[in-house]
Amino acid sequence: MRVLIVTYYWPPAGGSGVQRWLKFVKYLQDFGITPVVYTVENPVYAIEDPTLLAEIPEGVEVLRQPIWEPYRLANIFSRGKATQTSVGFLDEKKSLFGKFATYVRANYFIPDARKFWVKPSLSYLEKYLKAHPVALVITTGPPQSVHLIGLGLKEKSKLKWIADFRDPWTAMGYFKSLPLTQRTIKIHEHLKKKVLCSADAVMVVGKTMQREYLNYNKMTAVLTNGFDIELSDSKTALDPHFTISHIGIMNEDQNPRVLWKVLSELMQEIEGFSENLKIQLIGKVAPSVLEQISSSGLNEQLRNLGYLPHNEIFDYQQKSQVLLVCINEVPSANLIITGKIFEYLAAKRPVLAIGPKTGDLAEIINHTHSGTVFEAQHHDELKEQILSMYKDFSNNCLRVQSKNIEQYHRREITRKLVHLIKEITG
Repeated sequence: MRVLIVTYYWPPAGGSGVQRWLKFVKYLQDFGITPVVYTVENPVYAIEDPTLLAEIPEGVEVLRQPIWEPYRLANIFSRGKATQTSVGFLDEKKSLFGKFATYVRANYFIPDARKFWVKPSLSYLEKYLKAHPVALVITTGPPQSVHLIGLGLKEKSKLKWIADFRDPWTAMGYFKSLPLTQRTIKIHEHLKKKVLCSADAVMVVGKTMQREYLNYNKMTAVLTNGFDIELSDSKTALDPHFTISHIGIMNEDQNPRVLWKVLSELMQEIEGFSENLKIQLIGKVAPSVLEQISSSGLNEQLRNLGYLPHNEIFDYQQKSQVLLVCINEVPSANLIITGKIFEYLAAKRPVLAIGPKTGDLAEIINHTHSGTVFEAQHHDELKEQILSMYKDFSNNCLRVQSKNIEQYHRREITRKLVHLIKEITG
């Protein structure tokens, strides 16, 4: 069975967005399904990781077609200063031109700035599919404009179609931060409804999103992200410091101010704590977060490594004493499940989460017994937990007895995808 996968993010794209379908493509062939990938020829990626090119399975057909993106035009007018805003990382201090560019992008490039890829993609794929038929098309967003390619193929070719939402269309905090007019919001809601109702099935990454999308499509299935590391009981030498590591983007609305406050207080109260503490940040970090760390007196404890290739990250995770995850403080916080949590599970180190106790992420952490979750305002409880962890670290017994994590291996999630594909195609 041949399946066409339409995705904007594909190696050499870096970050978490590319991982989901790179791994599905890796394992689909184990279940008798041949993936064909359709992606962009000349993308504008906020992060690139060329090492991921080596993870594309040998022999997989990858189709590429050019895209025109307005970011290039915006960069010309901004005299070479990047005006691009990647999903999940808004500029905190925009110039006047930056504010104008954001307004234009939000209200004239609907559903997003990659909309100009839709029509040429439909033209190309209609011709391709006549000569090389497939049983099913899968589109994955963001960018959500990719789903309009699936919608077009469904309407013109009557192909079976799955729409995969790595993030929700209109519920993300990023969407709420854009200067959208009421007219623009109505167009988004109309397009979202049309996509959800027209797809033969919808895939989402968490239960909160599933509950909303079931109102549009009864075939809405949860297929989480996962890890692609073989679990082992072998012991890795841990960092000799009390290392608290965060992997991935840390935006302004993820800034764990309560954590910096607690750590600053413990340095004043506990002898030796400041010498043992190490805060390790791997990935893009908002300047305001670094300013908060500095003003909290934690500069000497900070190790800001920036973005690292994905194949180097797991070693840092396994060696860390504590793995930190921070959920964005936005109205939709309950539905956010950061991709990093699954690799944290595989690393088998204690997870410290700052976010809603009733959210999808908290449910995964609690179900796997992999760590603890604290609301942003729970200062005293967080301080007590970190002190307990530090005492265990001092006694060389800081560990976690996680359970039920095998279900999050990428192979097992691909097995669920295959079941969904076969259910749709009969």
